Amino acid sequence: MLTAPRRILTFLVTTCMLVIVFADPAAAEPGEDGGSNLTVRQALDKALGEYNDAKGRLDKSTADQAAIEAELGKTQARLAELEVSAGSVASAAYRGRRVSLFNVLVGSDNPDQLLHDMSTIEYMISRDDKALHELAETRKKLEQQKADIAAAVANQQAQLKVMEANKKAAEDALKKAGGGGATTGAPTGGTVTTKPVARNSDGSYPKETCSLKDPTTGNCISPRMLNAYNEARLAGFTHYTSCYRSGGGGDHPLGKACDFSANKSTFVNARATGDDLAYGNRLAAWCVANAKNLGVKYVIWYKRIWQPSSGWKSYGGDGTPAGDHYNHVHLSMQ
Repeated sequence: MLTAPRRILTFLVTTCMLVIVFADPAAAEPGEDGGSNLTVRQALDKALGEYNDAKGRLDKSTADQAAIEAELGKTQARLAELEVSAGSVASAAYRGRRVSLFNVLVGSDNPDQLLHDMSTIEYMISRDDKALHELAETRKKLEQQKADIAAAVANQQAQLKVMEANKKAAEDALKKAGGGGATTGAPTGGTVTTKPVARNSDGSYPKETCSLKDPTTGNCISPRMLNAYNEARLAGFTHYTSCYRSGGGGDHPLGKACDFSANKSTFVNARATGDDLAYGNRLAAWCVANAKNLGVKYVIWYKRIWQPSSGWKSYGGDGTPAGDHYNHVHLSMQ
């Protein structure tokens, strides 16, 4: 029979063992960033968000310019036709061969012929006036199209400057955290399976909040994040996923990030290997391939980070499977 002190000791040892057993999986659960890493994430969120919006404006402006240039070509061709026509009208008037109402009235002594000739003259004058009016309007249209193209080019140059500045800001933030270097073996070959999400009229992404129900935690999630989650499911990426988390200053408490476990049922406290590693690689590649359509800010997987501004770079984690993102793919949305 155990004495009271020995029973207490046995109880404490058993309790500690249970805590260790059940706490171990929890240690693999991704946590909110803190300290300097939080500052890095905040800098990345700002820089890459602004980069994405500038890239969207650039793409929209470039498309607008191409459309205007196509129309400008048509305008120039029509203007050339009108100038030839207007030249004929001017030449006839100059040489005195353009029929005038006065000449018809003076030279006609047949009432029926007079009415016919007057109708003909009215048609010719109307036709010539319409041609000259179209010529003037086409010239104005051409000048406006040239001005619109110049404005589009200026806008593109401005957006390129914004993109370059934010690319540098993101790279500087990664370097401060011990990452941002060249990396090899990054996932490739993702397939585009999604359609573009809604954009503002200038090509940027509409602002969103944590406004919809998070299917993974029951809390909230942003519309674009929910769309990305659902699209990933449709593409076959159905392993355990956790999105909303309170606390910290990253995208999780904003409902704009999800952690997709490499393991089917939980976050394993070890580097993904075998089928889990292959799954994570496929998922990360899919996120990158669909980044523009979905509105992706960045992807982190296997101690690497993908950014729209510079592609895959090394990522400075904290030395744990979760912190280094060896056991899950992190997806942050615009």
